[in-house]
Amino acid sequence: MPRLWRGIAAGGPTLRWGMGMVAFLLAIALAAPWLAPYGAAEQIDPAASQYRPPGTVLAAVHLADGSWRLADRAVRTPEGLRIERLGRSELLPAAAVRNLTPDGVSDRRRFLLGSDKFGRDLLSRMIYGARVSLGVGLLAVALALTLGVAVGSAAALGGGFLDGLLMRIVDALLAFPLLFLMVAVAAFLSLDTLGIIVLLGAIGWMGISRLTRAEILGLQSREFILAARSIGQGPLAILFRHLLPNSLTPLLIQATLLVGQAILAESSLSFLGLGIQPPTPSWGNMVSEGMPTLSLAWWIATFPGAAIAVTVIAFNLLGEGLRDALDPRSLLALPDLPLPARPPEAGATLPPL
Repeated sequence: MPRLWRGIAAGGPTLRWGMGMVAFLLAIALAAPWLAPYGAAEQIDPAASQYRPPGTVLAAVHLADGSWRLADRAVRTPEGLRIERLGRSELLPAAAVRNLTPDGVSDRRRFLLGSDKFGRDLLSRMIYGARVSLGVGLLAVALALTLGVAVGSAAALGGGFLDGLLMRIVDALLAFPLLFLMVAVAAFLSLDTLGIIVLLGAIGWMGISRLTRAEILGLQSREFILAARSIGQGPLAILFRHLLPNSLTPLLIQATLLVGQAILAESSLSFLGLGIQPPTPSWGNMVSEGMPTLSLAWWIATFPGAAIAVTVIAFNLLGEGLRDALDPRSLLALPDLPLPARPPEAGATLPPL
């Protein structure tokens, strides 16, 4: 156990940065309803709020009929409230404004990361989009891990014809360009969010199956497996009690690396219009929405694209850090603990204090 903790500590800044970044992203996704300043699809006066650059603050005028108007400037006058919006000046009577104050109005609409073509707050959509993108990536990898472990275990334990059949199927699937296969299936079936998760899981299990098979084949000749067989344990008992627990380290590392790839694949599908469909926000479809107006409103595509890049980097750092920390070869390379001083021999003179 001390060596295990020393191995985790030996992961160094890579593991710490990866764990910290992933924890931060997951916390944002889980706390989206409390962190997002507005709703993901909330629109107030779209004509006055569309394509607003980052840092924009608008005065929010609450009218007597319950509607809202956004203004670049709101000034109290003796007659009521004068607002400037859409390049024009309007005078509203005091009785028509609910949130009137001596200086103007009490409410503000802030777009810290700007707004899109519908006047929706980009920061709020990015926070809610984290739930979708991270959820799709994690669930897809969980499905791929389940399928890969099942197929790899069956191939390793079945041996002979079953092993050859399953591995040839895996080789045949790996021969296909997975991106084109994914795009073709998504375009043909018009998948929803659950369908995207199943699709990504169904094309990501092949590498895990080969890794599982290799790990189990390497463990089957170990002494503790032979001992378990000698006391009469069945193949399934040996698999779940001994083989899979001792194969978890490389599988965990591989699954961590696959999360970033799954998020990137979902973003690619959404960018092409084949993934998560609007108005549900995902980072991929947000980038797709911002591409036609990249020169006019660069922030719509830039910030979600940066979020995708940071997330992929975070999971890759986590996977690399776990590999460095849990790899037995790296643990063996660690310096040994200092040995205690030898006791003095009989008759030896102790040094003075």
